[in-house]
Amino acid sequence: MKYTIGVDFGTQSGRSVLVEVGTGREVTSAVKEYTHGVMDEYLPEGKTKLEHDWALQHPADYLEVLEVTIPKVLKDANVSPDDIIGLGIDFTACTVLPIEKTGTPLFFNPEFSGQPHSYVKLWKHHAAQDEANRLNEMAEKRGEMFLKRYGGKISSEWMIPKLWQILNEAPEIYDAMDQIVEATDWVVYQLTGKLYRNSCTAGYKAIWNKQTGYPSRDFFKALDPRLENVVEEKLSSEIVSIGAKAGEITEKAAKLTGLNQETAVAIGNVDAHVSLPAVGITDPGKLLMIMGTSTCHVLLGSEEKLVPGMCGVVEDGIIPGYMGYEAGQSCVGDHFEWFIENCIPATYNEEANQRGINIHQLLTEKAEKLRAGESGLLALDWWNGNRSTLVDADLTGVLLGATLLTKPEEIYRALIEATAYGTRKIVETFRNHGVPIEEVYACGGIVDKNSFIMQIYSDVLNMDIKISASSQTPALGAAMFGAVAAGKERGGYDSITDAAKEMGKVKDYIYQPIKKNACVYDRLFKEYARLYDYFGRGENNVMKKLKEIKKYSSLQRTEESIC
Repeated sequence: MKYTIGVDFGTQSGRSVLVEVGTGREVTSAVKEYTHGVMDEYLPEGKTKLEHDWALQHPADYLEVLEVTIPKVLKDANVSPDDIIGLGIDFTACTVLPIEKTGTPLFFNPEFSGQPHSYVKLWKHHAAQDEANRLNEMAEKRGEMFLKRYGGKISSEWMIPKLWQILNEAPEIYDAMDQIVEATDWVVYQLTGKLYRNSCTAGYKAIWNKQTGYPSRDFFKALDPRLENVVEEKLSSEIVSIGAKAGEITEKAAKLTGLNQETAVAIGNVDAHVSLPAVGITDPGKLLMIMGTSTCHVLLGSEEKLVPGMCGVVEDGIIPGYMGYEAGQSCVGDHFEWFIENCIPATYNEEANQRGINIHQLLTEKAEKLRAGESGLLALDWWNGNRSTLVDADLTGVLLGATLLTKPEEIYRALIEATAYGTRKIVETFRNHGVPIEEVYACGGIVDKNSFIMQIYSDVLNMDIKISASSQTPALGAAMFGAVAAGKERGGYDSITDAAKEMGKVKDYIYQPIKKNACVYDRLFKEYARLYDYFGRGENNVMKKLKEIKKYSSLQRTEESIC
């Protein structure tokens, strides 16, 4: 029996999953929490304070994941490295870091170790919003075609705004870096000794197009004269398609991971996109929701359609031969976690402790007893900005309808419903612009942990929802690409489509909408849509005004200067 390994690098941790080739059976897995976690307040030395909307990571954490989890799955499963034919990795995106010519992260240079811009910028680093706004304004003014492929806006989460922020705020870092790269490409580089940029992150996060390449030099020059040659100087025009082989494990990487030299390694990928074949999707019309701290929505299409607010449409971005569409919500699991950490009375925690259940389980039990619409609450799911369809990180959350009788479980349910409404908004936008969605699938931590949430999504969408058979769907997908990198001759596959036929699976159970709930949610969604447009499309910019006042106040400016 031959095996392949998928390594999934998430927001808080990384995990390796050992998978049996041919069946997709997950033999064992291992998780390593990142030593430095997410840095959004201070650098590791505890002195350098980060500004609002920053989110950094430490590149050494990624190597620790490889060093700890891969040997552990081999040991736990009693599997020889001789029987591992391939390795694939996936990553959150856009998660980027500046590197020297040797591939060493700039952070490791003592000259820059105290400079925040030398660290990894995590996907949810939103501090480049000013740069994103100016980029969008310039692209719209010039009539740049690429803007339409990304729903009309480039996100502050993406490569170019983050790179431009470095240039604006730390030009010494910009000058010192040889390149800025996606973390997924950097980790593959550490495994193979070869640096390639994958077509998925290049297409979705770096404004690259298979037919036309990056935006023109003229555009970058108009944006900032210092960026005129940014592609040649800090990026790369050598893009490798998803599904290709990046190389093989080097001697150094073999010592780190316990794998044999010459084990095949797949081109890096994104956690959401790599999940599609893991549930068996290899053709259009099927939407997959990857639900975790945020939610990513991916699907295939047979032709390019321009959809407002989508995160992108990329040829060969997910499955070779198809257009891959992406949309997303910036705040889902994070949404619920914020509520748990900040808004729960002591009596609820005491009850959960007495019953031996966690607080999410307790709130779910209480919220399940409510009928659809019974709370009288309606929320907007923008606690971490809006990714799709408004593409605006400056938007914030709303809770409407609260009274002195409102209970925590009612708010908890309203927040869940808000995220479901956000997904329905995305689905309807795709359909209204010529991209069919006939089936819905779901995977991720939330899907496995909370059936109540999934039933609400089914009711709000008024559609069946099929569930991934794997609890580690991105890692399974990455492992499948590892088997493709190995090739059929070594016991793997010649294409990801072939791998999906044998290794991609969904559960027998399907969530189906409850008719009476779907009817109520139709009415509530209409109200959600009105609020969505009112606060999100410029009629009422109170959220941005509040952020502006907050920014001034945090700088300890006088009340007079704020006015």
